Amino acid sequence: MAKFEVKLPKMGESVAEATITSWLKQVGDSVELDEAIVEIATDKVDSEVPSEVEGTITEILFDVDAVVKVGETIAIIETLSDDSNEESSKTVEVAESVIEEIEEEVDKIIETTTISKVSNSGKFYSPLVRNIAETEGVTMDELEAIVGTGKDNRVTKNDILAYLESDRNVASKPKPEAKKELVENQTPKIEKKEVVKTPVSVNGNDEIIEMSRMGKLIAHHMVESVQTSAHVQSFIEVDVTNIVNWRNKIKEQFFAREGEKITFTPIFMQAVAKAIKDFPMINISVDGDKIIKRKAINLGMAASLNDGNLIVPVIKNADQLNLVGMTKAVNDLANRARKGQLKPDEIQGGTYTVTNVGSFGSVFGTPIINQPQVAILALGAVRKVPAVIETPEGDFIGIRHKMFISHSYDHRVVNGALGGMFIKAVKESLEAWNVNAEF
Repeated sequence: MAKFEVKLPKMGESVAEATITSWLKQVGDSVELDEAIVEIATDKVDSEVPSEVEGTITEILFDVDAVVKVGETIAIIETLSDDSNEESSKTVEVAESVIEEIEEEVDKIIETTTISKVSNSGKFYSPLVRNIAETEGVTMDELEAIVGTGKDNRVTKNDILAYLESDRNVASKPKPEAKKELVENQTPKIEKKEVVKTPVSVNGNDEIIEMSRMGKLIAHHMVESVQTSAHVQSFIEVDVTNIVNWRNKIKEQFFAREGEKITFTPIFMQAVAKAIKDFPMINISVDGDKIIKRKAINLGMAASLNDGNLIVPVIKNADQLNLVGMTKAVNDLANRARKGQLKPDEIQGGTYTVTNVGSFGSVFGTPIINQPQVAILALGAVRKVPAVIETPEGDFIGIRHKMFISHSYDHRVVNGALGGMFIKAVKESLEAWNVNAEF
């Protein structure tokens, strides 16, 4: 018999720790090679830790909700192997792609937070604790006053949540002496009224539902985006009759040859990728007073989850895919998103996002920019509408398939001309679709 230590894997340079959210195996359970044994979470992404050996779990060293540092042993597996090289020296490793790019969002959150990783007194605060503190408006002084129950008196997630549930206003009020000194030393100023949240009344017939961890993060991300970017929208109507007729003509043949159902989405994504190549200043990010022009065109594709939340898997180097490749990428990411099988690196690195509000019947929408990107495109529902058709013989009324696309962009760096020309290029690409095109 040999004992194998399961350690928390490295998840990128910016991630020092993770929270255990669920043990998939218990003490006494047998595990197979590469079988997931525990679910972990950082500020943005949930992941599973697989086993590198076959055997039986003999010890679980951390409870659910515990915050664990990278490299710490979280469980012991007893194996049938006597190979001493496997004893207490291996670290469970995730795929290289996960190691390189997981939790890119953590860096953005940490860069903008007012809570330092290490306080003046030498206390270390995890990304999770700092994110909660930033979201809830907890100051560094308040954090310093919280008694930590973690290793080396570290403040854990449970500690800060317990503090938030307590009367934090009493703990954070300045002492009378400090308050007196502050009043005496400052010159008269116009008094600013404190913003107070309006209390929500609850009666006996109301149901209180706790927001999920992902729901809280999405809410924070959306509010942060609105506060960061100056959102402006442009709208344009597109005649997609040729695309509708072409798809109806080839969809059975496409499925028979490729084993994939072709939808409108990959066609629209191709048009967006082409427009980005023509207008590369849409494919940028803002870093203070600097503009970062992205070389890769990585299209985010908003996908709905079973719990009602949205996730944005990313099609990397979308401009290099033909229609068949784009269709397979779209279908694969959408299917695995619904099943919760996306890898962390598959939702990172997007440079532009497309969301299909038409799938819910909406004619058009005004989406919020997915930071740190500067623009997002919303696809409206395809509808049959009466339209004026221009011909050499004159104009007449006919039935056409049309849709609206709406473009939200950051007016700090994208002006109305660029925002409008971009969606016009998307429109022209879609309307020029060849009904006799091969695939």
